[in-house]
Amino acid sequence: FGSMQGGSIALDMGGAVEDLEMARPGYGKAVATDLSKMNPLARCVISMDKKVLSIIVLFFYSILFLLGMKTSGIAACVLLICAAMLAFSVWLARWVIARDEGTDKMIQVSNAIRDGAEGYFTTQYGTIGRMSIILTVVIYITYMFRRVTPEQEEAGMSPGVLAFLTSLSFLLGAFCSAVAGYVGMWVSVRANVRVAGSARRSASEALQVALRAGGFSAMVVVGMTVLGVCSLFSAFYVFFGVSQGTVNIDQIPLLLVGYGFGASFVALFAQLGGGIYTKAADVGADLVGKVEQNIPEDDPRNPAVIADLVGDNVGDCAARGADLFESIAAEIISAMILGGTMAKKSNISNPIGFIMFPLVVHSLDLVVSAAGILSVSGSASASQSSYDIMKKGYSVSIFLAAVGFVITCRTLLYTEAAPGAWMYFSMCGFVGIACSYAFVFISQYYTDYKYSPVRRIADASATGHGTNIIAGVAVGMEATAMPVLVISAAVTAAYHLGKMSGLSDADGNPTGGLFGTAVACMGMLSTAAYVLTMDIFGPIADNAGGIVEMSDEPESVRAITDELDAVGNTTKATTKGYAIGSAALAAFLLFSAYMDEVSAFQGSLFNTVDIAIPEVWIGGLLGSMLVFLFSAWACAAVGNSAQDVVIEVRRQFSEKPGIMTYQEMPDYARCVSIVAASALREMKKPGLLAVGAPIAVGVTFRFYGSLTGQEMLGAKVVAGMIMFATVTGILMALFLNTAGGAWDNAKKYVELGAHGGKNSEAHKASVTGDTVGDPFKDTAGPSIHVLIKMLATITLVMAPLFLD
Repeated sequence: FGSMQGGSIALDMGGAVEDLEMARPGYGKAVATDLSKMNPLARCVISMDKKVLSIIVLFFYSILFLLGMKTSGIAACVLLICAAMLAFSVWLARWVIARDEGTDKMIQVSNAIRDGAEGYFTTQYGTIGRMSIILTVVIYITYMFRRVTPEQEEAGMSPGVLAFLTSLSFLLGAFCSAVAGYVGMWVSVRANVRVAGSARRSASEALQVALRAGGFSAMVVVGMTVLGVCSLFSAFYVFFGVSQGTVNIDQIPLLLVGYGFGASFVALFAQLGGGIYTKAADVGADLVGKVEQNIPEDDPRNPAVIADLVGDNVGDCAARGADLFESIAAEIISAMILGGTMAKKSNISNPIGFIMFPLVVHSLDLVVSAAGILSVSGSASASQSSYDIMKKGYSVSIFLAAVGFVITCRTLLYTEAAPGAWMYFSMCGFVGIACSYAFVFISQYYTDYKYSPVRRIADASATGHGTNIIAGVAVGMEATAMPVLVISAAVTAAYHLGKMSGLSDADGNPTGGLFGTAVACMGMLSTAAYVLTMDIFGPIADNAGGIVEMSDEPESVRAITDELDAVGNTTKATTKGYAIGSAALAAFLLFSAYMDEVSAFQGSLFNTVDIAIPEVWIGGLLGSMLVFLFSAWACAAVGNSAQDVVIEVRRQFSEKPGIMTYQEMPDYARCVSIVAASALREMKKPGLLAVGAPIAVGVTFRFYGSLTGQEMLGAKVVAGMIMFATVTGILMALFLNTAGGAWDNAKKYVELGAHGGKNSEAHKASVTGDTVGDPFKDTAGPSIHVLIKMLATITLVMAPLFLD
């Protein structure tokens, strides 16, 4: 693309115009290390002297380790493992950054993507940060006038103390979630060009660079989740003098719900904003470029191509990092609450093992996932794809996780009151691990073009656009069946295995059922870091393919990145299936934790939700409606933004006919600016709906219950709302994720030569299906994962508002 060699790209982010000069000899590598466009906090950290930075990190980590030692040896071990695995992630980053960046043309494109992603991220998270501060004030004021539980009152926990600690926890969770998202984006915008450069040498090296780049992000995300929760738990343990008997240890996990809410809040807006950005750019680029102009994907003549490539990073990498962060945080906190409650009911003298168990499992997750990442080698061939190679690493992680799970159960969950309980909980963990593997396979079956569902959509493309859409919708609906059966079997088996553990209360009633489901959830997430590694591999490979296409590399190089890109589509779809499965189990745990918290405040048992009560049924109906309305607004946001991109791309092709003959330079920055502004504007409405709806319903029915003499009506209606929203959200997310992924890979299958290949009528129909599926699989679907968990965490934080 000769015109690029003298051009300039202006990236406008929130009014700040930044010029990226193109392709002076040797200039690309200099820009690659330029910190001027980086997030200010990250720029400060990276610019700092390494010795000074090391001393600061060591100082703060020493404080955390001392807090861990005062809490228990278990907490200290968890913090040590986190430190070791974060050091391993730094090694992975150094290994990736040391790879060659390829040609000057590759570096030019990569720099444009990097600047667009950095600029959008800074603006987006500035907006989220301001909303977080406002919500922190709301939480503080709410807690200042809320009730305290009898146990908290007895321990001297005043509303003022709880208000401060919950607000602090919320801010810490929000900050850590933002860092997790930034890390995902930071590595992807630096790894993409290195994968492209590696593809010029071998497929094996390109695969390894992309996977290890994803591994760095995954290690940081999971490591920070465990580190944050463990540090906060240890700080509260020491602050309230649990070891002196001032406060019961089972009360400490309840103080962590603010952390989970903060993580969910940031993840929701990150997922919405990133999803709207990436899919608006993708849809606009495809509709005009592929369908109207008949140019290839990622063609440098397409004015929206840079915006599309930027979107892969802010949508798939940053948003997914924040998503998995809050998912793991919510699961850990809910499991700790249930572990403490069960130990108290079962009269276990030292419940620290049951409470710390989730943290130990996820520190184990870091170790086994690291082993899986290091075990991956080789390149695709006729007998095995890159996905098959990565699945071997996943199998290594699964096996090590199963072994480690048994050892952890025997070490932490053994109790004299029920000597065989640890074996039953180990089996609960195996149920979760099996559930995880089943979800990975089911997702692959419905989204990989090796299997019949995707090929059915491709076959339908041969007869037109309408039949392609019908086939895709049918596949998405069908794909809800098997995951629901798997979740149902897993919850039932884990619950009854937990009940059989031998733990019981003073009246002889089994108490281990709910904790059994918590252990199953931990089993499912015991390889979360490796699954996230495979997920982030996808957008990195996609970006590498775009860089190769735009820098005019030979077909042999493009063939390598095309194969990695197709595999990346499958890994992204697989991770979304895995994420919704874990979200379903985590939401079930959070719902149980909500009922426990209401019981603690009321001083009476609250363990059933009666939908025969009209108001509770209405709450359920509102919960189901919320999922549909949220999804509608998320998809509409993509459509509105994409229309602006389509109009702009058409305008440029019309006013600059030399673009098609490589005589004129497209205005990439104009499309980047349009998509960024639109995404930031459109993410607010569905996000505020998700935050405000449960509070409005709970408070409204609380006062309605007071007027009609119905005790605890607010809490009961909110429970019905959460229950129905969770069930509806699981089904909706499964449908949206799978249908979108299947449409995408049906298009890839046609592009490989099926039904006439590229530019055929079948190809145009498959592009239409892929366009419809884009907001399904990358905006609305993943956002629902966060929605159903955030509904639970926000009700945990705001529960006192719903009580009489």
